[in-house]
Order: sequence, then structure tokens, then C-alpha cells
Amino acid sequence: MALYAELHRHLGGSVVPRVLWRYFQRNRSDLTERFVRYAEFEDFYTKPRNTLDEYLELHTMVESVQTEETLPYFIYRLMRGAYVFENLAYLELRYTPFLRTPEELSQSERIDLMAEIVSVVGKASQIGEYPIVTSQILCMHSRLPYEVNKAIVDLAAQTPEYVCGVDLAGGDAHYRDRLDEFIQLYDYARSLGLNTTGHLYETTDGNYPEMLPYLMRIGHGIQIPLQYPELLPQLARDKQCLEVCPTTYLKTGTLESIHQLKAVFDRCFEAGVDIAICTDNAGLHNVRLPFEYESLLTHDIIGFAQLQACQDAAFRHAFAWTYQQRPERILGRVLRGESMIDRGAIAPSPLL
Repeated sequence: MALYAELHRHLGGSVVPRVLWRYFQRNRSDLTERFVRYAEFEDFYTKPRNTLDEYLELHTMVESVQTEETLPYFIYRLMRGAYVFENLAYLELRYTPFLRTPEELSQSERIDLMAEIVSVVGKASQIGEYPIVTSQILCMHSRLPYEVNKAIVDLAAQTPEYVCGVDLAGGDAHYRDRLDEFIQLYDYARSLGLNTTGHLYETTDGNYPEMLPYLMRIGHGIQIPLQYPELLPQLARDKQCLEVCPTTYLKTGTLESIHQLKAVFDRCFEAGVDIAICTDNAGLHNVRLPFEYESLLTHDIIGFAQLQACQDAAFRHAFAWTYQQRPERILGRVLRGESMIDRGAIAPSPLL
């Protein structure tokens, strides 16, 4: 029984189409009025987009319904699917807590509510019947002001029981005009002892070598081996890991074919740079993590030895993973049906 670690999954894109459809039908029928039947909604939700920005617009639809009250509903179903269908032993969920607070409130009021969102997500993720080690990565966002992004970093440092690191999201093409600001925030995060990752070198417009020294992992990073392979020795020296999400690049129009990833894997393995295979937005893609591994294998992008190396790298670079939680120990507890959760769980709301 293979166990997997998922290091790059967005909460906003993690809801599979069928679960989202059922929620909309029961609670937000206005969001499904233009779809006659479910098949049309699934096609709209999972179809490829022309650009990353167009793809990210789907996040806003889900973010609008992932509130303090509804998050337990979505997370329970996410954790159940991750355990039953994906054999996940470890999961990092990333999201921007500010975007789960009510838009009608003032900025300061929304900042104050972020801690409650983090607590709700943390408690809802601790489900004894699905023994997955889980933690959160809080995302700063390119569309949010400095004050909000700094508050997100501060919140990450204040809640180590739930949060294992910080990220920067919102499309890497939009960082350029605020690059000094984002570097300052990452420097601040590292000074607080926080783990760091960031969406970088995903697209041809998102290449900022100035940010690399502040990151422990790189969200996507595929343009480094494709366009800037001279940076690979630096990544290997600094033990930075790429979080590669194969299906994403086909959905966003970043790559035309999955076969283009062969150069990514070959060059990284040759240079000694680790790769963790991830899903990014499993719901938007309607895929599971084991499928990403299988797809790369069956398309001759990687071999079995490389597959195992990527599995190992995911556990090795997991921000909230310890030696005591190594895969063989977790497997024994899973097979015995034991829970690895010490904190209590939030049951899904009976109203949803």
C-alpha cells in the first residue's frame, strides 16, 4: 500500500465538482442557474483555460462560499476523499484566510477574523476516522495590500499548532511592481522562523531570481529547468524542492503537452534538485494525486525509480512532518485503523 504526501493543494480548488454542485443546489442555486444538468457544470468547472489568470478566476467562485460556517462541510469531504481515494498520509492545505472573511466588513475587521478562519480549518481537518497528518500554509496574495499580507505572516507565526508555512499566490506575473515589498515580507517571515514557499517560475512571466533565496520550496518552478537551467545548481545547493503539479500546466495553457515535463524532471534529477509531485487544484482538475504519478509514468516522463524518489522527496520536504511520522510508521497505524489526531474534530454541519 503506497502512501502519499501532498504539499501543494489549494483549499479553493480542492472541492471536487460533484460536491460543489450539491452544495450549490442546496444553498446557492443562483450559481447553477445557467447549467441545465450536472454534466454541463462539470465541463465548465474542469475545462482547460487559456491563461493562468483566467484559470484563477474559478477560485473566486469557490472562495465566496467557503465561509466560517461552511468550511467544515467542504473540509470533511476533502479529507474523506483524500484518505479513501488517494492514500494520503500527509496533506498541506493552502489558502488566503482574508478571502474567507465577509467582504462587507472593513479591512481591519476582516484581518481580526482571519484567526478564527485558521482555527476552523485546523479543527475541521483533525478527523479521527481519516488519520491524515495535516497542516496549513497561509497564502499572501498579489491582489492584497501590504498590511493584509503582513497580518497573514504574523498570523502564521502565532498559530504553529495549525500553520506550517507561508506562500505567495495570485499569479506570478503580477509580482513585478511589488517585488521589493514581497521580498521584505518573506525576509520578515524567515526572521520569525516560518517555513516558506511561493508561486514562482510557473509561467514565462513569473521569473524573479531575487526571491529564490527566501524560499525553502518553490511552488511549481518549472520554468527554471525549462528556461533557466543554470539556476539548478543553486537550488540543489540550497536544498530547495520544486512543487510540480502536472495537470495544472495543461489546464492553464502554460504547457501544450505533458511530454514537455520530461525536460523538467530529467534536468532536475541530473542536477540533484528534488521534485514533489502535487495536484495543486484537485477539484478543478477532477484528479487524484496517485493519478498524477501514474500519468507521468505511463507517458514515459519518469520511471519507477524517479517515481519513488519523488514520493520520498515529498515526505522529506514536508513542513510539518517528523521522523516519528515517517511513512512506514503511518502505514502501520492506518492498517490498524488508529487515529493520529490528538485534537478534536468538528463534525460537518447538519444544515449543509
